[in-house]
Amino acid sequence: MKVLHLISGGETGGSRKHVITLLEQFEPSEVTLAVFQEGSLAEEARAAGIRTELFAQKSRYDLSVLKRLANFIQAEQFDILHSHGPRANLFGIYLKKKTGIRWVTTVHSDPALDFVKGGVKGTIFTKLSMYAIRQMDHYFAVSDRFKQNLVSLGISAGKVQTVYNGIHFTEEPAESALLHVPDHAFVIAMVARLHPIKGHEIVFDALRQLEMKPHVLLIGDGPIEDELHAKAQDLREHVHFLGFRKDVANIYSASDVALLASYSESFPLALLEAANERIPLISTDVGGVGELITPGETGWIIPTGDAHALAAAIRGAMQADVKLMGEKLYEHASNNFSLDQLHKATKEVYVKIASR
Repeated sequence: MKVLHLISGGETGGSRKHVITLLEQFEPSEVTLAVFQEGSLAEEARAAGIRTELFAQKSRYDLSVLKRLANFIQAEQFDILHSHGPRANLFGIYLKKKTGIRWVTTVHSDPALDFVKGGVKGTIFTKLSMYAIRQMDHYFAVSDRFKQNLVSLGISAGKVQTVYNGIHFTEEPAESALLHVPDHAFVIAMVARLHPIKGHEIVFDALRQLEMKPHVLLIGDGPIEDELHAKAQDLREHVHFLGFRKDVANIYSASDVALLASYSESFPLALLEAANERIPLISTDVGGVGELITPGETGWIIPTGDAHALAAAIRGAMQADVKLMGEKLYEHASNNFSLDQLHKATKEVYVKIASR
């Protein structure tokens, strides 16, 4: 059985890590990664021994790549196309019709929100994305809540398999990164693209409500970086933009709490990575976080868009025994969100789809 994974290649967040860790679990002869651009994803995949093929586009609207991809699928005799992200999903429509290949997808985000604040183009691409998402043969949902989201779009529940994200859990936390914050400061790490859907502005609003402010590390890059810098000017002594980093584990290890303020997620890998470093979580009630966090024991779950609730959760964290909470979270996460279960569940779906 041969599976071609298709993704744009420009990802720097959870979907990038998901694809690499998933493909690492398979034999090299079973999986190939196809990207439309070079970047950290392709670089890390090759370093991990994953066969990675570049189908370069002159621009993201260059459709000439489709013919090359179709020829590649037929020449290599792939059994399954596994797409990740809206661009790969849109291209999958043509590839399935042209080659007849069986097509599955992992939905890493809400397709209705992928192009939020994209103007007229965003509206058009949202409609195309919503059409594409209904054309696959099978779907991977990374939480039960996200499965219900797909079903609400009219997709048959029988076509959707819940497969939890997984990471490699280590017996010891990573070495702590050197952070340029005052000694004994309470540190919150937020790993997220700088994108409207990630809720950074709510974080800023919450910090303004706190008398004793923690230091918040923002790890990630994205399209609204300049806008967020401007909006955090009055908080610049406590909000630190670190950009894209490869030492996320070390940053988590040096932090007290991990934060997610998103309006929508499937199942955030960033929170699993924080759990591996034994720090508790503050998260909005999105995706599958309720399957990871036990409120009051391993973290805090708050409503989306609620700066007051976030401020209260931060106050609670600053007064809590975060080390004990982090150890409890690690025990739960390492027992339930392993790479073994991710590989086994994915392989079972591949075998079922390929045998049809």
